[in-house]
Parts: sequence; C-alpha cells; structure tokens
Amino acid sequence: MPPASTKASTTPVDADAAVVDTDSRLAPSSPGYRRMSFALFAAGMATFALLYSTQALLPLISADFGVSASAASWTVSAATGALALFVLPLSALSERFGRSRMMTVSLAVAVVVGMLVPFAPSLEWLVALRAVQGAALAGLPASAMACLAEEVRPKALVAAIGLFVAGNSIGGMSGRIVTGWAAQLWGWRAALGAVGLLAVVCAVVFRLMLPKARHFTPGSLDPRALAKTVRGHLADPLLLRLYAIGALFMTVFGAVYTVIGYRLAEAPFSLPQGVIGSVFLVYLVGTVSSAAAGKLVARTGRRGALYLAVSTTAAGLLLSVADALGAVLAGLVLITAGFFAGHAVASSSVSRTAKTGRAQASALYQSAYYLGSSAGGTLGAVAFHAGGWGGTVLLGLVAVGGVVSITLYGTRVARVEQRQLVAVRTRRTPRAGGAARA
Repeated sequence: MPPASTKASTTPVDADAAVVDTDSRLAPSSPGYRRMSFALFAAGMATFALLYSTQALLPLISADFGVSASAASWTVSAATGALALFVLPLSALSERFGRSRMMTVSLAVAVVVGMLVPFAPSLEWLVALRAVQGAALAGLPASAMACLAEEVRPKALVAAIGLFVAGNSIGGMSGRIVTGWAAQLWGWRAALGAVGLLAVVCAVVFRLMLPKARHFTPGSLDPRALAKTVRGHLADPLLLRLYAIGALFMTVFGAVYTVIGYRLAEAPFSLPQGVIGSVFLVYLVGTVSSAAAGKLVARTGRRGALYLAVSTTAAGLLLSVADALGAVLAGLVLITAGFFAGHAVASSSVSRTAKTGRAQASALYQSAYYLGSSAGGTLGAVAFHAGGWGGTVLLGLVAVGGVVSITLYGTRVARVEQRQLVAVRTRRTPRAGGAARA
C-alpha cells in the first residue's frame, strides 16, 4: 500500500514536469524571451515615433503651408489610414515568408521614407510620403503580435504584448519630444529628420536583438484560404467586439493628441513648441499601464480591466476641459493610462482568442485600431475647429460610451453562456445534483 500511495502522489508532479520540459516556447526567465521583448520594444518604439512624427508639429506645418488644422491633420491620418489598409495583405505575406523577414523589410522601408519626408516641397507631397510610410509600417504590428503568440508561452503573452505596446508609448513620447525641441531650434523639417535618425537606431537594435523564430510554419498565399480565414474571424462575435473596442479607444487617443498641440499653443496657455513637445512625457504613464496590463487582467479579468481603462479615460477627458494647465496635464495622464491599458488588454485578447490565422486576426485588429486613429485625428480636428477643445472632448466621450456599451454587452453574453453551461452540466449529472440538494 505505501508504494502505491507514493506512486500516486508523484505521478502528477512528474507529468507536469514533462509538460514543462517539452514546451520549447519562450518563458519569462529565458534569455530568448528578454531578447525578443527588447527587440520588439525597439520595433514598437520606431513604429510610433515614425507614425506620429508630424503630430506635435501640426501648428508649425499649418503656419508654413498656410492651411487649417484639419488639412494639416492629414499628415497623420494619411499614415495611419494607409497602415490600416495594408496591414491585412502584409500580414498574409508574413504567413508565407516569416514574421521576422516581414518586420525587417517593413521597418527598413519606413526608415528610408522617413529620411525623405523632411524634404517634401508641399503639403500634398508630405501627405503622400506619409501615406507610403504608413503602408510600409503596416508589416510590423500584426506580425509582431503573431510572432509573440507563436514564440512565447501563453501565460506570458499579455506581459510580452504589453512590453511591445510600451515600446509604442516610448516611441510616441520620444518622437514628439525630439520634434518639439528640434522644431523650436531649427524648424519642423529638421525635427522630422531627427525622428528619422532615431528610427534608424531602433531598426538596428531590433535586427541585432531579434532571436531566430522556432515555431513559425510557412502558410499558403492562396487568396481563397485567406478570405476564408478573414471571414471566420469576422464571424466571431468576441473578435468583432475586440476590434470595435480597439477602434474606439484609438479614436479618443487620436483626437486628443492631434488637437492638443493647437490648444496649448493658443491662449490662455500660449506655450512654445519645445514645451508643447515635452508635454508628451505623459506617454511614460502609458508605458507603465500597458506593461502592467497582464497583472491587471490577472486580478480583475479581461472585462474588469477594460472597465477600469475606460473609466480612467473618461475621467481624463472631463478633467481636461478646465482652463488650467495642471488640470489639462492631469487629464492627459489619465487619458494616456486608460488608453494604453485598454489597448494592451484588447490586443492580447485577440491573440489568445484566435486559434488559427493569428496574423490575420491581429491584422484585422490593427486595421480597426488605425482606422480609429485616422478617424479620430480627422474628426478631432474638425470638432476642434467647430467647437474648440470641448468639441474634441465630446467626440472622445461618445467613443468612450461605445466601449462601455460593447463591454457591458460582452459581460451579459458571458453570463448567459455561463448559465447555459451550468444548466447543461446539471442535466448531465442529475444524481450528483440530487445528492447535493439532499
């Protein structure tokens, strides 16, 4: 009897150890995980630095070309809109040629275009070059998330994607700070050149640090297979809700950060360009909130984390209405923290929900996300022209209300499905149920 008891107690432990030993995906404690995280952090930093390089410079671009805020905002919206359009076809290419190769080529092309952007002779040329740059960057986000889903263990996925999103926030912050001060000293063209050089450094770090993929399996470029995969993702109610949440969060963020430079340059603030660029230091809050998204989900669940993120964003919008610089900055802190946390939760949920065609699932999310950015930038500028900062805040609150509605609906659906599951289990085990009632 004792030997049998010993065997029964040790077998599960041995089985668990065998499972761990055979899982060759990257664990948080491994050097490969740290290299992967650092490489994609650098890629995310370059992506946001390039993608939003003109955002802090919009007042100067408006003045130089003699155009309105809504016209100048197209230098941002063209880049994000092109990224949204090209992210799906480039993610399909990554299924065939590999995530690493796609990310490398995309970043290289975007960096080259970034060095040409400062020499644009007109607004039309500037918008066109920015569109090409956005299309090139489309190969990065979906491929990065699919790469992480393939190479990183599931329990570490939210944290890994949170670090990639944290790289986005650092890139967005550093790009805007560099452009702000460089523009004040040498003009907006020199500022864009400085961002291009920053992106070159990030691209080199990314290529040197990225470990070799071990779990990528080449797929087919068959358009019918791709269409079938996309239809399957679009037929999944949970994925659709996550896509809509990403788009609405980014609508708020795009509107706020496209317009904030104009507001701070006008009375009662009248801040110089360098100081306006430094305001984007609040992106550090997004770095922390996105990197902490994994712990937040572990404590509150996915929907609980989304409720907290959307509440924080709404509070920041309302606080920013006050004509006091401290209140505006506090509002930006809350908006940034809520946005990056919500984005990290939604994007990681897409990667976990999709069992096949992860690159396409992530691509659809990125497409919705950047369409939201493009819409937010354009509509935010229109709202600001029509109703001042209050108009932009109203647009943001409408988008926030959409996120709340979708999350509440998802919560209701989950509860109904849980009750149905319990009812099915009860019908299958009536004797156990009777014994429990007795």
